[in-house]
Amino acid sequence: MMNKKRQEIIKNASLSHRESLRKSLNNRLEAARVNGNDKLVKQLEAEAKYLHL
Repeated sequence: MMNKKRQEIIKNASLSHRESLRKSLNNRLEAARVNGNDKLVKQLEAEAKYLHL
């Protein structure tokens, strides 16, 4: 039982972390686009692809 609860906690933490990464990356992408920083946009898009976001 304890092991199952621990696995659930780890899974939830992992999902929360992934969602946080996605939101942060989207915010950074939006800012880069607004500022016309095409090089940064490409880097962030590559990061998103690498992270499977």
